[in-house]
Amino acid sequence: MDGRLIYLMGPSGSGKDSLIQAAREPLQALGCEVVRRVITRSAESVGEDAEGVSPAEFEQRREEGSFSLSWRANGLDYGIPVEIDQWLREGLHVLVNGSRGHLPVALARYPELVPVLLTVKDEVLRERLLRRGRESPEEIEARIRRNGLFVGYGSIGDRLIHRLDNSDGLDVTVGNLVSLLKLSVTPDQI
Repeated sequence: MDGRLIYLMGPSGSGKDSLIQAAREPLQALGCEVVRRVITRSAESVGEDAEGVSPAEFEQRREEGSFSLSWRANGLDYGIPVEIDQWLREGLHVLVNGSRGHLPVALARYPELVPVLLTVKDEVLRERLLRRGRESPEEIEARIRRNGLFVGYGSIGDRLIHRLDNSDGLDVTVGNLVSLLKLSVTPDQI
C-alpha cells in the first residue's frame, strides 16, 4: 500500500524547520520519513537542514529529473528529491517542507497528499523574523501582509488544508502534527 505525502507549508518564520527537527523521531516511529530539500542557498546558511547547491547545479539536477517537485520562491530554487516516490511506493509516509504557491502542482502529482498549513500569530512571526535578521523591517512587514492572504486558506478545491498553530510551545505543535498524521492515514498504514 502506498504511503501518504505530508506537505507542510507556512510563512517564513512560522517555525517549519524547528517543527520538522523536533518531530523527526516521533514521525519516524510512525513510518514517516522527513525529506531533506535541495536549495540554491549556501549549506552554511542558518535555517533548515538542506543541501545547498549552486543555481547551475540545481538546474542540471532538474534537467536530469532528480526532483519530484521543484519551485522558485523568494529568489531561491527548491527541490524535493525524486527518491520520495520510491519511499511512497514502499508504503512510507513522507513529510516535505513545501511551498503554498506550489501546492496545486503538488496536488496534481500526488492526489492523496495531506496539506498542512503551519500558522503563527502576526506578532510572533514579526518577532521571529526580526530575531533571524535576514530581512529589513520593510521586507518583514511585506511578509506579514502576505501571510494575511493565507489566513482564510481552508481548502484547495475539495481538499481540506489542515492547520497547525505554532504560536505557543513547539512540543504542543509536535503533538498536534503527530495526531494529525495518525488521523490522516488509514489505521492499517500506521
